This record gives sequence, structure tokens and C-alpha cells, in this order.
Amino acid sequence: MVSITVQQQQYKTYILSDETSNTQLEVVPERGGIITSWRIQGQEIFYLDKERFTHPDLSVRGGNPILFPICGNLPDNSYTHNGQQYTLKQHGFARDLPWEAEEVSEENTTYLKVHLASNEQTKAVYPFDFHLSFSYKIHGNTLEVQQHLHNSSATSIPFSTGFHPYFLAPDKTQLEIDIAGQEYQDNRTKEIRPFDGNFDFNLDEIDAAFKHLTAKSATVTDNSRKLKLTLDYGDDYPVVVFWTVKGKEFYCLEPWSAPRNSLNTGENLTVIEPGASYTASVRLTANFF
Repeated sequence: MVSITVQQQQYKTYILSDETSNTQLEVVPERGGIITSWRIQGQEIFYLDKERFTHPDLSVRGGNPILFPICGNLPDNSYTHNGQQYTLKQHGFARDLPWEAEEVSEENTTYLKVHLASNEQTKAVYPFDFHLSFSYKIHGNTLEVQQHLHNSSATSIPFSTGFHPYFLAPDKTQLEIDIAGQEYQDNRTKEIRPFDGNFDFNLDEIDAAFKHLTAKSATVTDNSRKLKLTLDYGDDYPVVVFWTVKGKEFYCLEPWSAPRNSLNTGENLTVIEPGASYTASVRLTANFF
């Protein structure tokens, strides 16, 4: 059975606990609706740059940031809609805004739901009315994130969405990576490169977008931590990005609904009609061995 407690730290923090599986999840709604910590049997799954997190003017490096209404960046941070140009920074605004929290109890389960509604600040950069929510659920060693977007505009809404989870990895040379794609686009050089399951972690940065996926899951096995991490995603997420930076103890395995710049190119862009809703979900499972 999952319980929820609230602690006032620098930000109000909601802690979901499952005593049966010894699992805890920490969520900070006012800091972008983000999950900051996911612990199983006392072991932390997520990475978090705690010093950076204390500075509200800096983007969060760690946890599970929400990407909306774009994934990645736009050329010159701009896009055009109905002949008007708008400025939208990398990964959109959802990860930077305060969200509202709702504790939900249903039959045999309790979970946290975070909400974000359009306002004058969002409409200045994204001229649509919407209501966006994410439900965070823990089941044993599995974290499920369910998304719901309602279009309350009089026009259709174009968007892409995704997640940017940071996984703690003190020794990246011990990682075994299984992503169901034989090639990826290097987002730094735009080159298409073959993939044989290995990356060169001596590079300053790895930013690899897999677009031609042949399965709906990806795994990373960390032999140094004896931890196998599995990401399960549906058809709503045709892109998976692997990203890391040299010298930092993390890697990111990111499900995206569309590649970079889809708001301009239309590639895999999702569009929902007035009054309609969109739902999607992803699952993360952490198994120690």
C-alpha cells in the first residue's frame, strides 16, 4: 500500500512510500512537477545535481524533467504558427513552471497527480489553452508515469512531449546498453551513425537520437551497481534519446514523441483537435541482481 507524506524542504516535497517493496518517490510540484528521487531498498535510481537544484533560475539537472510542448531545441529557439513567430526555449516551459499537486486514492492504490494549465505566461510563447497532468504511480520496483493533455482551445494544438530522466551511474564504462535501433542521429553533428550497443564515454558529450526503433522497450544494465533499468514505452514515443556528459555520474534515457524541431518540420508532431484529449504512458523498472 502506498502512502503520501509532505515535507517542507526548500520546496514542498511529496514523498510516496511503499513499505512492502521499500520504495520511495519524491516529487516537487512547484519546481516543474519533477520527480527528484526514486529509491528502491535504499538505493537511489535517479541522479540529481542538488546544488544546481537550489537555484530556481537554473534548469534542473537530474530527476525526471517533463518535456512539453517540445522535445529538444528549435533553430534560434523560434517557430511560426499562423504566420506569427514565437520564441520557445529548449524542451519547452513545463519543466520550469510551478505545478499543482493532487493526492489521489483509488481502489487498492494511492498516487500523486500534478497539473499544469495554460496561462498568460505560456500563451505568450505557445498560443493555446490546455490542461496537462501527469500521474506518478509506484508498483513495487516499477514507476509508471501517465500523461493526460486536454485541448481547451478553439483550435487544434500541435505539440511533442517526453521525459528526460537522469540515472545515477558512477562508472559508465560498466554500462551495457540495449536500444532497439541499428543507427542513431548524432544531435551534435547531425550525422547518422551505426549502433552496435557501445558508446565512447571518452567523448565530451554523447547525444544520440534513435528514430527507427524495432521494439517498445530499452534497457541499460549497470554492472557496477548490479542494476538493470528497463524503459517501456508505447507507439506514442517513436524516438529514444541517449545523452550523457563526460565527467558526470549520470546517463539519460529519454522517450520522445517527436524529434527536435518537429514544431517547424511536422515530423511525428502530435495534433489534437478542440475539446479532445491525449493520453500516453511510460514505465521504468529497476531490478537489482
